[in-house]
Amino acid sequence: MTATKMTGLLTAAALCAAAGTADAGIEGRYVEYTAGDTTLEGYYARNTDLEEARGTVLIIHDWNGMTDYEERRAEMLAAEGYAAFALDVYGKDTDPQSVDEYRALSGAMYGDRETFRERLAAGLEAARAQPGASEAVVVMGYCFGGAGTLEMARAGTDAVGFVSFHGGLGTPEGQGYAGQDAPVLILHGSADPVSGMTDLAALLDELQEAGVPHEARVFGGARHSFTVWGSNDYDVEADRGSWEALGAFLDARF
Repeated sequence: MTATKMTGLLTAAALCAAAGTADAGIEGRYVEYTAGDTTLEGYYARNTDLEEARGTVLIIHDWNGMTDYEERRAEMLAAEGYAAFALDVYGKDTDPQSVDEYRALSGAMYGDRETFRERLAAGLEAARAQPGASEAVVVMGYCFGGAGTLEMARAGTDAVGFVSFHGGLGTPEGQGYAGQDAPVLILHGSADPVSGMTDLAALLDELQEAGVPHEARVFGGARHSFTVWGSNDYDVEADRGSWEALGAFLDARF
């Protein structure tokens, strides 16, 4: 399992406590699964005190791989009554430790969309196979994971909704949203230097033209990684606001 980049532990602890993750019923465990010849390792969290989860949430990780950050988000969702599965795109034995490695691994997925989609689909299949998980799934992700969320939407993935947190918003040549009818929620910062407001407007135009139900919430002044605890871009108000928006979206889907 990759090492965590998360350093804002006090903030994380406060958010987790607010979500009720201290409840004894929250159970998290690692899950091995495969895509082609690659062994992957995800993380599954749920509240075992519940007879049935409210629904299943699939989390796609940031460009630094599946870390404690995604695990904590999964546990926060489990505390709200959802079954949450943080998938792995890079592989169980892959442990990136530098920006150059993050860029190389994420770039390899962007350069090989077939493999990218195969691993995303494998994560969805693994999520649905877990005890207590539901067939109905909302897909969400952060940064690279936000781009992966939109990749799954464009692939026509059978899900009840898609949520991108400060994700890459561009659509690769030859792709589109024509085969998707589940709603898409974009949570983005107005000061994001990676995907700016022009990119957001272009995406919303695409979704509108394709007839995909969609909504965007823009957090004024928030930069690229506004939800990442301990990062230079972390914005507590945007983090809380985007989490509340996710909660409302999940309430409407399940």
